Amino acid sequence: MPKVLISDKLSPAAIEIFRRRGIEVDFKPGLSPAELRAIIAPYDGLAVRSATKVTRELMDAAPNLKVVGRAGIGVDNVDVTSATARGVVVMNTPYGNAITTAEHAIAMMFALARQIPEASASTKAGRWEKNRFMGVELFGKTLGLIGCGNIGSIVANRAIGLHMKVVAFDPFLSEKRALELGVEKVELNELLDRAEFVTLHAPLTEHTRNILSRENLAKLRKGARLINCARGGLVDEAALYDALASGHLAGAALDVFETEPATESPLFGLENVVCTPHLGAATAEAQENVALQVADQMADYLLSGAVSNAINMPSVTAEEAPRLKPYMELARLLGGMAGQLTAAQDDAIKVIRVEYEGHVAELNRRPLTAASLAGVLAPLMGAVNMVNAPVVAKERGIEVAETVHERRGDYASLLRVTVVTDRYERSVAGTLVGEARPRLVEIKGIAVEADFAPDMLYVTNQDRPGFIGRFGMVLANAGINIATFHLGRAAQGGDAICLVSLDGPIPEPVLAEVRALPLVVQATPLRF
Repeated sequence: MPKVLISDKLSPAAIEIFRRRGIEVDFKPGLSPAELRAIIAPYDGLAVRSATKVTRELMDAAPNLKVVGRAGIGVDNVDVTSATARGVVVMNTPYGNAITTAEHAIAMMFALARQIPEASASTKAGRWEKNRFMGVELFGKTLGLIGCGNIGSIVANRAIGLHMKVVAFDPFLSEKRALELGVEKVELNELLDRAEFVTLHAPLTEHTRNILSRENLAKLRKGARLINCARGGLVDEAALYDALASGHLAGAALDVFETEPATESPLFGLENVVCTPHLGAATAEAQENVALQVADQMADYLLSGAVSNAINMPSVTAEEAPRLKPYMELARLLGGMAGQLTAAQDDAIKVIRVEYEGHVAELNRRPLTAASLAGVLAPLMGAVNMVNAPVVAKERGIEVAETVHERRGDYASLLRVTVVTDRYERSVAGTLVGEARPRLVEIKGIAVEADFAPDMLYVTNQDRPGFIGRFGMVLANAGINIATFHLGRAAQGGDAICLVSLDGPIPEPVLAEVRALPLVVQATPLRF
């Protein structure tokens, strides 16, 4: 039974989902980092919000950890790089609080335009300062969206309903999608020049940090108003203070800050600043939604391998997972065979090519390619799995190529993994028997029909009479039983392949005897 720890406050509904699906769950919010490290070891999953910091040190203490689920959008409290290196899936819930956060941005824009917080405080203090609070209409104004993903698109929809003009800067926004949303796609400089209100809806990354720098704040038109309900760190707060204090900007509404909790800031002393304590997702509906979503996503992954909303791994739907599972195992085994044969030759890999033919070509191939990479790289580099394999390959300069063949061959589905080094190109291919059992059908272009076994011995030799007898005698003299014996050759008298399934690992002295046999080119033990 998988075990999950919930280390931040989540709706009780999340606990119920885990238990109903057969997952053991502990609810322990408020632990110190040291306390969390002391108990994390046995858990397969960790569900968090923003309070828990999932650091490299925490993951070092969690050898069984397979998935971290963030109930919310931002994952800046999770060391995604370290998680990926350790093969830990990081999931978020990008849709559970999208409407709530978008509505908060719209509310902050209204509050800023009509000076509602200051007017409320003044009225409650007994002052009737009707002439002091002169607002501006949103009608007809230009709203600039920095980031037009899920939340940004909802804000755009609401703003268009208010008859605002909407321009958007987002490198990932297509012209087609912009047209569907009714927004105008522009570059950042044009947005800063045209927008009367600017609202941020981008994640905090190395590319977006301080996207509204001192230089870019100065490019905003005089009298513009800024709203940030996305992430602290997107705006240079010291530069923002100067822009507000000088009158260059008319106001700012901030729900997030560079340092949180933000208990003090020079910005708090400015009348034209509206502040809330990171309330973007703070509605009863949103809290329930993200709790339910993260629990379901984590349970799906731990129980069936389905992956939803992962930051560092291709998605696999719950419907796809059962069909993909045997193909992922085939990809892992083929990659593992190619990787072990490459490791035996001690050659640096230049290219890994994965080819798909037949029915498998119509499936979601990204997880299959990731499984193939993991199989190839694990024998060479140790702790590599589907999550970190693409990153490991990229870090080592290994080119990854994926090819789909429309032709139909001898098999309903065929998957081929090829490893290219400076000295050679080696490929292995396989299929599924009955859509369930992985089967090897080709090695280096030579037809070899064989099931995978936990322990195997791969031998290449020159095709000459008498070799098989001598080879079998070496194993027999050592008391090694042969479970299955598979042969293949390129041409008479040329290169031949012998693939043997054994009842256990072959001892090193026996392996040395096999390698010493006449005609043997290579003898490599394989473990799966």
